[in-house]
Amino acid sequence: MAERNDVQRALVIGDGGWGTTLALALHRNGIQVRLWSAFPEQAREMREQRENKRFLPGVKLPADLEVTADAMRAAQGVDFVVSVVPTQYLRGIARAFEEALPGKVPIVSATKGIEIETFRTPTQVLREVLGERSTCVLTGPSHAEEVALGKPCSIIAASEDQAFARRVQKAFSSNSFRIYTSRDPVGAELAAALKNVIAIGAGISDGLELGDNAKSALMTRGMVEMARFGRSRGAKSETFFGLAGIGDLITTCCSRHSRNRAVGEAIGRGKKLEAVLASTRTVAEGVWTAKALFGPESDLADVRMPIAEQVHAVLFDGKDPREAVLELMTRAPAGEMDGLSEVSG
Repeated sequence: MAERNDVQRALVIGDGGWGTTLALALHRNGIQVRLWSAFPEQAREMREQRENKRFLPGVKLPADLEVTADAMRAAQGVDFVVSVVPTQYLRGIARAFEEALPGKVPIVSATKGIEIETFRTPTQVLREVLGERSTCVLTGPSHAEEVALGKPCSIIAASEDQAFARRVQKAFSSNSFRIYTSRDPVGAELAAALKNVIAIGAGISDGLELGDNAKSALMTRGMVEMARFGRSRGAKSETFFGLAGIGDLITTCCSRHSRNRAVGEAIGRGKKLEAVLASTRTVAEGVWTAKALFGPESDLADVRMPIAEQVHAVLFDGKDPREAVLELMTRAPAGEMDGLSEVSG
């Protein structure tokens, strides 16, 4: 017998492409959805035009999908919340909902990043601001441009609270959107953040026209770095070799929709980071995750992340991308499985 969908009303915080897409996914399953925007004018335009022309053009919004900039109205009577706010803005937005979301309303986090000032993950930020409650990490290879059009997609709902993970799975699942549950939210959240850094490296490789061999090696060794870091933080190695890790890494490193890959490619072609960021309205989380990894609150200890280190140097220290590639290629000789054995224990 199919599990009953007990989610009747949901709030999606964040009017970007992915937030809008997740609101549509819930609506298609018969759930009453409110989509919250931080910008009243943007909310008004979406209500009037029934389209998110800024972040998801060409996809119509149903007449009964409510769009609002009123936090109290948005949160009234909801069964769970989906947070889709860029990491560096998340703490401020969460504070706007402190009074609106009292009690134990559970939260789904669909944000991929690490807060620079604190080195906290999105769910850690949400619990710090809004109090302890059930959280679930929704992540995997999932470009909004494809999911919104009903193209097949599989991602994971990861939570220590498996009953909540199953509720999230049921609320979002459809014949084109398959959700798997996971018991490793730490690994899922770290994989979601770290793959964006590797994707910038893959984009730099594309910009330098280094070829498929180089990009394949970068992605493979980048995955080892991600899993190595995850293990150091208590994550499970296998999470990084599933949808949240290798699955999302492939999509983000190779897709024309990938913002992080596009940023890397522009830099590989000689553009400066400031100019690249100024030319887009969307957020490339990998830029700020790279900064967080090597920021004052980070503690990498003995975790070796040579690719991430070179990406950071190119982005923030003005290092020539070709010099970074040379340093990666001329490091001390090693066995291929040396790093992997550290990951697998």
